[in-house]
Amino acid sequence: MKKSFLSLVILGASLAAAPALAQGPVALEGSVQVERNVVENGQTKTVLAAPEKVVPGDRLIFKTAYRNTSSAPIQKFVVTNPVPAAVMVAADSAATLDVSVDGAKTWGKLAALKVANADGTMRPATNADITHVRWTLPVIAAGENGALAYNAIVR
Repeated sequence: MKKSFLSLVILGASLAAAPALAQGPVALEGSVQVERNVVENGQTKTVLAAPEKVVPGDRLIFKTAYRNTSSAPIQKFVVTNPVPAAVMVAADSAATLDVSVDGAKTWGKLAALKVANADGTMRPATNADITHVRWTLPVIAAGENGALAYNAIVR
């Protein structure tokens, strides 16, 4: 039961990338895939698959595709994605992203952020503390499209 719930949480997060913004000049579409190692002709390779069944330790890729549907450039477009509670941002992604560890109240690079311990003391934030990721696109040209992604690990 927990595995199917997790799949629904992950799929729900991918579908909720930013539906309210999809009606504006920038269309957004979220997706999620799981990395799987397969052996073909004696060679192991990593492939991406639909996350029909995930277990703790599985590596996921959350992607938000964007497209400027207008005839004008869009300036300083911000894409903010909540991180589902069932996953944590992978350390390799966390180091490069603009993140929040407090529910999107404050932002920065993970190395500069702190979180409170139960006793009120502060400690450096870790990738397991990330609640949101954010990208700021300086300009999206008319008709331009692209994708933003981060890696996560199933808790």
